[in-house]
Amino acid sequence: MKQIRLRGITWNHSRAFPPLVAASQRFEEIHPGIEMVWDKRSLDEFGHSDLAALAGAYDLLIIDHPMMGEVHLSGTLADLRPLLAASALEQIKTDALGCCLASYCYENCLYALPIDAAAPAASFRADILDRCGFPPPAAWTELLDLGRRRLVRMPGFPADLFLNFMGMCLSHGSSVATGDHLFAPEIAARCLEELRELASFMPESIYSMNPIGLYQAMSSADEIAYCPFAYSYSNYARPGFADHVLQFANPAALYDGTPLRTVLGGTGIAVSARCTNMDAALDFCLFVISPLCQTALYGACGGQPASKTAWRDPLLNAMSNNFFLRTVAGIESAWIRPRYPGYIALQRDGGVPIADHLRGQISAASALQNLDDLYRKSCVTFARRDRLR
Repeated sequence: MKQIRLRGITWNHSRAFPPLVAASQRFEEIHPGIEMVWDKRSLDEFGHSDLAALAGAYDLLIIDHPMMGEVHLSGTLADLRPLLAASALEQIKTDALGCCLASYCYENCLYALPIDAAAPAASFRADILDRCGFPPPAAWTELLDLGRRRLVRMPGFPADLFLNFMGMCLSHGSSVATGDHLFAPEIAARCLEELRELASFMPESIYSMNPIGLYQAMSSADEIAYCPFAYSYSNYARPGFADHVLQFANPAALYDGTPLRTVLGGTGIAVSARCTNMDAALDFCLFVISPLCQTALYGACGGQPASKTAWRDPLLNAMSNNFFLRTVAGIESAWIRPRYPGYIALQRDGGVPIADHLRGQISAASALQNLDDLYRKSCVTFARRDRLR
């Protein structure tokens, strides 16, 4: 029998690489003619790199949903919709969390299947809060009180700062990328000042932290007690993964009793349009997103599934201090990011003027003007703003 070799690329973290290796090992065992090989790249490269070159070198790609507009124009990924039986697609729809599946649908095409689900969540060290005599904050004023004691951090890496700011604007009722302004100006100005006050209690080091860096610092030392919003990682809620276990929760009702609106993260598994073993690649995709694999292999080996079945599984929740049950509401209500061609550059760079304002280097008006300029530039790049989905 001729050996089929499928090459895939994911991102470099215990949430991404080990669960795919575990699933691939089992897939090879029940498909003896297929060999699976996985490479990995950084989280920043995962979120912002051009997929065209990767699609030429790999059969399977773990991708982010804001890339769908550019994927649609470039033709780099296979449209999976016509390749799936109607019954299989219906099963996927039934088990997918929130908008995880819908985020990969663009212009009536389906460019990936949801393999991983995430959204910003609150996280905390219960031992530090107990020692200091504070409960997790339930309102913005309580968050600021905790911040004044230098116990709060948030990821300030540009892309994360931008997406958390987007969530704040959404929570206050702003539209996003629908007109001449990226956000409703009055709401954006209010959120920027709220964010600046919160950041004023934090060290410069936050601006080089993505969620992984923040959780690593939070779980390895006793300086950080609480983070109000960062893309969630169940690994840090699992005993034995880091020095200290973190607890996660849906974002608190920080605004007049209204929970913070989250912005959908997670990943999808896609097949290169140049894949020469399309049937085998699709078989693996269906295997790894099945409820059984998402729960028993993918989730148990450190993954953060996109399957409703997995998020409700008693064993996965027992392994993670109920991470999945505690944060599922934030996933189910999460907002799909813009996906128009050109948006990726806005996400990559949009946090820079926000950070400049938080550091006191530019005014709020300048920061918002710079954001709008970046937004208009991203639209003009492909002249596709009217195709925003």
